[in-house]
Amino acid sequence: MLRGIRKASANWLGRIVMGVVMGLLAAVFALWGINDIFRNFGHSSLAKVGDIEIPIEVFRQTFNDRVHQVSDQIRRPLTPDEAKAMGLDQRVLRELIANASLDQQARRMGLGIPDAEIVRHAMDDPAFHGPTGKFDRARFERVLRQNGFTEQRYVGELRHIILRKQIIDTLAGGLPAPKAWLDAINQFQNQQRSIEYVTLGAAQAGDLPQPTAEELVKYFEAHKFLFRAPEYRKIETVAATPGELGKWMEISDADIKAWFDEHRSHYLRPERRHIEQIVFANTADAEAAAARLKDGLSFAALVAERGLTDKDIDLGTLAKSDVADPAVADAAFALKVGEVSAPVQGRFGAAIVTVLGVEPEEAKPFAELVPQIRSDIAMERAKPDVKRLHEQIEDERAGGASLAQVAEKLKLSVATYNVDRSGREPSGKVATLPAAAQVVAAAFNSDVGVDNDPVEADGGYVWYNVVGITPARDRSLDEVKDQVEARWREDEIASRLKTKSAELVDKLKTGTAFDAVAAAAGLKVQTADKLARNKREGDVSAKVVAAVFQTAKDGFGSAQGDAASDWVVFRVTDVTTPPFDANSPEFKRLADTVKNQEGKDIYEQYVAWLEQQLGMSVNQAALAQALGSGSADTN
Repeated sequence: MLRGIRKASANWLGRIVMGVVMGLLAAVFALWGINDIFRNFGHSSLAKVGDIEIPIEVFRQTFNDRVHQVSDQIRRPLTPDEAKAMGLDQRVLRELIANASLDQQARRMGLGIPDAEIVRHAMDDPAFHGPTGKFDRARFERVLRQNGFTEQRYVGELRHIILRKQIIDTLAGGLPAPKAWLDAINQFQNQQRSIEYVTLGAAQAGDLPQPTAEELVKYFEAHKFLFRAPEYRKIETVAATPGELGKWMEISDADIKAWFDEHRSHYLRPERRHIEQIVFANTADAEAAAARLKDGLSFAALVAERGLTDKDIDLGTLAKSDVADPAVADAAFALKVGEVSAPVQGRFGAAIVTVLGVEPEEAKPFAELVPQIRSDIAMERAKPDVKRLHEQIEDERAGGASLAQVAEKLKLSVATYNVDRSGREPSGKVATLPAAAQVVAAAFNSDVGVDNDPVEADGGYVWYNVVGITPARDRSLDEVKDQVEARWREDEIASRLKTKSAELVDKLKTGTAFDAVAAAAGLKVQTADKLARNKREGDVSAKVVAAVFQTAKDGFGSAQGDAASDWVVFRVTDVTTPPFDANSPEFKRLADTVKNQEGKDIYEQYVAWLEQQLGMSVNQAALAQALGSGSADTN
């Protein structure tokens, strides 16, 4: 339920609430429209908590809003059936019931919020701040209007949300993060392990005879799905993009030279400078420091004297256009290397600037740039043609012309591709069709004979038709005999290596030294230090790392490497867990996460207790009606 509630804060309105409800479980209460539960709900209710009824329409609207939010996230429409399969309907219902329960409890406890506190929260909300960083009345009204809210409704909702937060903060707001919990998480996240290991490869599997015909048939029948031919679709495309249309344009040498002169900065790497700056609280301090620099104090000594680090003063090596402060940029690009500027009044205060190094402007010879410039000119000139062609093609298609007929009439080329869902042709080669990912995905969601909307790509459009479908099918052994034999060989090697690895582990467990076991098997011992959980390190694969973290110190284990023909036998030589620095940002983030989780657990238990105390019931028939799968009694 809580995961669903947190997702509700993804839209504008949720962010408005998030600005208000700072602290523990803020996102839980980022729900709009709940105030309507208390009025105008008519005769039919979907659920009842205490003396509050939740009407069907409130649930339906909230559910639809959440479906739209998820649709935006996954970038396609989410059907109601998919939403119900995800449990979205139940999460929305639980959210409405939980908030109704908390609102009743706030009334029972006599909690209230002064109007001045409501005003303060609204004025502090960044969603309503203008360019100056302060509350902007016009922006406030615009944001509410865009989201269908009146000021009265916003104030009412905000009051409910703050009251709910007061209740939850009373329960869990002051709880510290349990040390045992933090230690366990630290151990899981930051523990490091070192190993010594050997790698077994195909050589250790021994000689493999050719599979017999019977073995090959048996293997093929058991793994036929691995060799199945995928569905292929023959796709007809017509592209009208600046790049495609520009291929056929004639560009003169004079045009190329004129374009280069006008856009010269696009074809060279500008001068870059390594810049340092010291920012002062006011101009007087900067001028005093500048005077001391003139008297012989070095820039580095001034930095040390002020207790600054490289991170505080180093802007990096930048082009003039990349320097955020124009005044600092002008000063830095007027200096020689090693010079120090006079005080500069920049955006962030008075500053003194120095330059440590200069990387001069770099440009390729003009002759090398000609093909790129020719392409750039053609693409720019083709842009108006793209819009014109889009209108012409759509008009022709609306009149009943096929894509091929349209292309012939407008003298556009038609390309045909036969691909599977991954964009590969039957030969296994990746097809080079325009806007490949979008067109292939769209084609596999279409059908033969369907008029499809064009795909927008590369500043233009790609029209496509599905002109044929070859269904997926089982291949015969004769078609894929070489692939089957190769796969059989890989599996046989993997099986032998797994068995041999188990034998080596058994020897190690009897007390035989690791290097002795390795030498007897003709293997070289290697080491890997400070492995981290769920991360590969050098030649140590993620599968091996996972096995290492399931093995105790001085324990032995084995796991498959990156390929089926690799197997690793290892011993864990060291296990260390770095202590947490209680003042580090990482520790503070973890502590906040733990406290939030602890608070969420308390919240869920408290809401469950409230529902039991107040009494809660759900009208399943009304729920079905709200979801469009039944009808409810409206009497």
